[in-house]
Amino acid sequence: MNSRPGGEHRTELVLASSSPYRRALLDRLALSYAVVPPSCDETRLSEESAAACALRLARMKASAVANSHPDALIIGSDQLAESNGGILGKPGDEATAVKQLSQMAGTVVTFHTGICLLDAASGRYEVEVVPYSVKIRALPHDAILRYVRKECPLDCAGSFKAEGLGISLFEWMRGDDPTALIGLPLIALTRMLERAGVSVP
Repeated sequence: MNSRPGGEHRTELVLASSSPYRRALLDRLALSYAVVPPSCDETRLSEESAAACALRLARMKASAVANSHPDALIIGSDQLAESNGGILGKPGDEATAVKQLSQMAGTVVTFHTGICLLDAASGRYEVEVVPYSVKIRALPHDAILRYVRKECPLDCAGSFKAEGLGISLFEWMRGDDPTALIGLPLIALTRMLERAGVSVP
């Protein structure tokens, strides 16, 4: 149970996500929380930037869970990758993953991760988008195919898992928070939680 200003107590923290990667990241903060996958349309709007879309969807995911958890602090997050002026989502299949990585080889990819902390009881929320960039090595097709078949990153924006074998694809990584690259920016989230009365650690 977490103390809040004025002696009030909050009993529930909710992660509005079906992602096992976000759950693994949130576990690092050693907090008790529930997981509730949100139900919402994640289609990017016409002409919407990657950063704007990530921010909007993070808030939408948190809001989608608010009705069923009206007294909770709800965490929503979303991520899109941007490369060569295009926006990349989750590949979904092997052929698309290989195509994405082949197109990104030798280029810089920027990941825009949106985070929202919604106080369902009051309707107050905080949002932030955290960018993180990587440069993909100029890899031959056979190396890309081997990677995709070994790690199967089909549910990851940009078609790689930076916390696993995907690290071998990079020339460099740059950003303020490496957890943003994986999908949940814990530095920004920690600040938000503390402002909401949740002590971390």
